[in-house]
Amino acid sequence: MSDDDYKPGLIGQIKDKLISSKQQWAKDGRLLTGEASSRERNRLPPGQRLVRDWPVLDLGVQPNILLDRWQLTVGGLVGNPVKLDWNAFLDLPQSDSISDIHCVTAWSRYDNRWTGVLASDLLKLVKPKAEARHIVFQSYDGYATNVTLQMFSAADVLLAHSWDGKPLTREHGGPVRIIMPQYYLWKSAKWVKHIAFLDRDAPGYWEVRGYHNTGDPWKEDRYG
Repeated sequence: MSDDDYKPGLIGQIKDKLISSKQQWAKDGRLLTGEASSRERNRLPPGQRLVRDWPVLDLGVQPNILLDRWQLTVGGLVGNPVKLDWNAFLDLPQSDSISDIHCVTAWSRYDNRWTGVLASDLLKLVKPKAEARHIVFQSYDGYATNVTLQMFSAADVLLAHSWDGKPLTREHGGPVRIIMPQYYLWKSAKWVKHIAFLDRDAPGYWEVRGYHNTGDPWKEDRYG
């Protein structure tokens, strides 16, 4: 076992502790203010605090994915299923984007600079079928989260591989993570490896543990 691997017992202990505490947050309604606001009026959603650093939050496991072994598959209800290795991913149209991010644990960070593949360009490639309405992101650490096709189709959504001009680090979801700026950050799956297009909703890891199915920060959609 390499230094980058985790012992199974330790993984289990960390995961159990994190899951238990966050499920309790949902039961208690922790951090809720009840003050929904308009994103047109207020840049900072209700109940959030502004930070300058970028806190690290995960399930206690940070998979170490070598670029020559990284792979992204897209399937389900699409006309053109794809399997992309690293070079094929970089051959797709690349875009730069600046956006704010908002974590359900009540911190927000402004003006993050991303480089990656816009969701709109991926959609042009895979051609979702007419019956596709929902998407599930699956990650290398076993995580999954669900969004609607409409949410994923927004102009500011992308599959990011770089942040502030540098490759996205392992701790923040590199090589590639989803970025959906208009929703709480748990919807922006780290270490993404598969994107499935579905005709039905399929709640993900936190959604089945008491968290909101949509996750709109301006509506305080923290918990279901």
